[in-house]
Amino acid sequence: MGESTIIKGFESNGSGASDIPKRRPGSGFAVNSQSTGGEVAAMGEKPRKLLVMYASQTGNALDAAERIGREAERRGFPASIVSTDEFDASSLPHEEAVVFVVSTTGQGDSPDSFKAFWRFLLQRNLGNYWLQQVRYAVFGLGDSGYQKYNFVAKKLDKRLSDLGATTIIEKGLGDDQHPSGYEGTLDPWMLSLWSTLYQINPKYFPRGPDVKIPQDELIDQPKYRILYHKREKLEPKLLTESDIIQRARGMSPGKLFKDKSKPDCFLKMTRNEVLTKAGSTKDVRHFEFQFVSSNIEYEVGDVVELLPSQNPSAIDAFIERCDLDPESFITIGPRETENSSFNEEMITQLPIKLKTFVELTMDVTSASPRRYFFEVMSFYATAEHEKERLQYFVSPEGRDDLYNYNQKERRSILEVLEDFPSVQIPFEWLVQLVPPLKPRAFSISSSPLAHPAQVHLTVSIVSWITPYKRTRKGLCSTWLASLTPEQEVNIPVWFHKGSLPAPSQSLPLILVGPGTGCAPFRGFIAERAVQAQSSLIAPVMFFFGCRNKDTDFLYRDFWESHAREGGMLSEGKGGGFYTAFSRDQPMKVYVQHKIREMSKKVWDLLCDGAAVYVAGSSTKMPCDVMSASEETGGSKEVASRWLKALEKAGRYEVQC
Repeated sequence: MGESTIIKGFESNGSGASDIPKRRPGSGFAVNSQSTGGEVAAMGEKPRKLLVMYASQTGNALDAAERIGREAERRGFPASIVSTDEFDASSLPHEEAVVFVVSTTGQGDSPDSFKAFWRFLLQRNLGNYWLQQVRYAVFGLGDSGYQKYNFVAKKLDKRLSDLGATTIIEKGLGDDQHPSGYEGTLDPWMLSLWSTLYQINPKYFPRGPDVKIPQDELIDQPKYRILYHKREKLEPKLLTESDIIQRARGMSPGKLFKDKSKPDCFLKMTRNEVLTKAGSTKDVRHFEFQFVSSNIEYEVGDVVELLPSQNPSAIDAFIERCDLDPESFITIGPRETENSSFNEEMITQLPIKLKTFVELTMDVTSASPRRYFFEVMSFYATAEHEKERLQYFVSPEGRDDLYNYNQKERRSILEVLEDFPSVQIPFEWLVQLVPPLKPRAFSISSSPLAHPAQVHLTVSIVSWITPYKRTRKGLCSTWLASLTPEQEVNIPVWFHKGSLPAPSQSLPLILVGPGTGCAPFRGFIAERAVQAQSSLIAPVMFFFGCRNKDTDFLYRDFWESHAREGGMLSEGKGGGFYTAFSRDQPMKVYVQHKIREMSKKVWDLLCDGAAVYVAGSSTKMPCDVMSASEETGGSKEVASRWLKALEKAGRYEVQC
């Protein structure tokens, strides 16, 4: 099927052998054998190994888990890194030392990969002594701006303790709000972890917890291997756009791609309208799309994910900077497998053009690299001053400077590579370390009943200024804003359920949607207006907020038309439409203030069985709305219990 080669620095034969040290079985890392000589477990003794389990939604928890594993290895303690959805939970009692790294998303939600593992731990038959032989530590990744900060880490820590496990050290809670991000907590937490483990059993660290193998002696092996194919041996195949996307994303290391490599369908833009007026500080657009081929059934409250296109000139610049052949054809697969089927697996894959793979799977223009990327760069830097700077960046002393240089400035992979021109990283490493190009999720603002064969979105075009006065723009929103219906661009999309379930028409609703949070509720109201033509509809109260009435009042005509006599939001039908324009008066007014003003009506509707839906904020607003809602009852204590009961019954829903 073609010949294979491994790019610069890796000489490979047909079997995939290379001059890089092999990873130890069960370990994610390769160590110079001279560095660990004499540190192997005694004959007959079971080798000690640190199990690091992670549950990640965006990749941060995986990054932290791999870092914990690397730091353990550098101290002579072998480590194995496993996702919670790839681990047999029934074997947990047989582990000696386990570190859990878990993220919390949204309003206390757990990552998808954690849910089955968590359900297993909740089984009542496990008992209080099930994990009595296990020592564990938990590190959580969260954002203190959310009401349920690090909720997943906290509940996991408690459950493990209830099952009889012994904590090694107090749980660590990484915070996105920290000046250095979650690493500001992770670094000192790891030092405490190593010290305590050494006190428990010195054999974990034969040279002590503070003696580390020098970085130059610790060389990780790329997890993926690339085969290059001779073009003349390739059979020409006619592929649909969907097939190409599926092929590229199916090869990508991005784990989330495996479940949705092939788009559900394609959309074509039919309308691009600016909703905000001149003088607004924001650019909010109303987009309308039609289905290109097959229609996908969706409900109000659903979410659509769009795969954005990257700037072609930036893609070309990345390929040139990395000295790659854009026209070469490649297949990609894991470097090591438990059996010999590796080559067969890659041979059966259909090759794809390298440039197409980069365009569809590697975010080289908007996502910032992770810390480990800088560490690998330091191995390949040939200019001494660049090597020194990169090594400083990945040291504990350079952590804050790296955060300021990288995350705060949101430098892209391309920008970082251009700042270190002597670094030439093999493509295998780039495939592994460049952040995956992720679809962007948006709440659907249309109703399939009111807008058949259409999908509407309400999108704020993202733009901000960094601390060093660089202008940054959101990849997907900026790309969407640049499109016109005349271009007829096919946009690959995936549909899935959001956190706002479609309500039955008999369910009274209290909707709170400031700014673009109004998007799903536009679909709710449009759908109920159609349903009202043939049946009775429960009342709806809607609280909308924005900065200025004249410039930021999204869908003003739509809301006001439904608030008039006989409309879905009219008081005559038991509902209402209430607005808060925060900057139109000296004292700022927000939706929570309007909820307090209408407290009796809100309370009465709650007593009639209403559900509360809140959308449009990623931090404090849902918490403030809940607080305002608590004050609508006869007493704060009664209202608080009532609202918590609503949440438990699924009648209080939040979407950020």
